[in-house]
Amino acid sequence: MPVRLEALSFDARDPAVPAAFWAGLLGREVVEEAQGVLLPGDDTQLGLRFVAGPTEPSGRALHLHLTSTSPEDQQRTVDRALGLGGRHVDVGQLPEEGHVVLGDPEGNLLCVIEPGNRFLAGCGHLAEVACDGGRAVGVFWAAALDWPLDWDQDDETSIRSPRGGTRLSWGGASPDEPKVGRNRQRFDLVADEPEPEADRLVGLGAARLTTTDAAVELADPEGNELVVRRS
Repeated sequence: MPVRLEALSFDARDPAVPAAFWAGLLGREVVEEAQGVLLPGDDTQLGLRFVAGPTEPSGRALHLHLTSTSPEDQQRTVDRALGLGGRHVDVGQLPEEGHVVLGDPEGNLLCVIEPGNRFLAGCGHLAEVACDGGRAVGVFWAAALDWPLDWDQDDETSIRSPRGGTRLSWGGASPDEPKVGRNRQRFDLVADEPEPEADRLVGLGAARLTTTDAAVELADPEGNELVVRRS
């Protein structure tokens, strides 16, 4: 079986704190693990994992988009996030923009999207992982996960599982500055046989970083770390 995307992993000072925030916001169960906490996903919604690790600003960051069904539903999500320890964040958004930008208790960004967003229609509540990166990285991930590249325009790309659900999107041109330091967030993949799958990903443009009995760590074509574990 090819690799499967299990979760988006976050480094955290105290994994239990952001895990409680996101579990409350998304209505997910909390599964304790040796290195942290997993909020399992399902066939269409991405899982989230929180592990103990350095949280100083480093590498590149991505953020999550949550959808809403009405203005009232959007406000309920915002109020719930604030009640769980989130906060408003100013990233330069304009007053006329309909989305609300928030940070979780460890500063990870999320946007609560206004109702009626056609691009995220049918993607579920956790609708999108929004990443920096050019077309090459979107093409890599489409091949890595065997997901269709269903948006490919002006260097912006997006992929989604054939079953639907959470999108992975890249906003355009590759970052001007080289990546410095390790990303605090990374994709966790699982496979029946991690080594052959790691070799396949290298053939698609990934680079090997480290190998242990438990996992193979690689970097995608723009240097963003990812992990392949045994399922």
